[in-house]
Amino acid sequence: MQNKVTVTIDGQEYTLVASEDAAYMKKVAAYVDGKIKEVREGGKVSSSDAVVLAGLNMADEYFKGLETAENLRTQIKECLEESKKLNLELSETKRELFKAQTQKK
Repeated sequence: MQNKVTVTIDGQEYTLVASEDAAYMKKVAAYVDGKIKEVREGGKVSSSDAVVLAGLNMADEYFKGLETAENLRTQIKECLEESKKLNLELSETKRELFKAQTQKK
């Protein structure tokens, strides 16, 4: 189902149509609007320059986020491998303990 919502970005109204709900689309639009405002606060720039610079800032955040996500995936993989190794060691220790207890009797 397509949802339709009107948002304001950099003083301009836009009608968005997407499968996401209206609240999400408004959140995304507010984020973009905020990024453009951040650029404009840095000095006098034209609308088109502000949009390009905001886009570059968002792309930078995106790629840094991808890198962070990849690092987290690597850490999770390492933790899972370590957990598997420790579980194997625990199983072996339990077998040895059971064996020792059985021989003692």
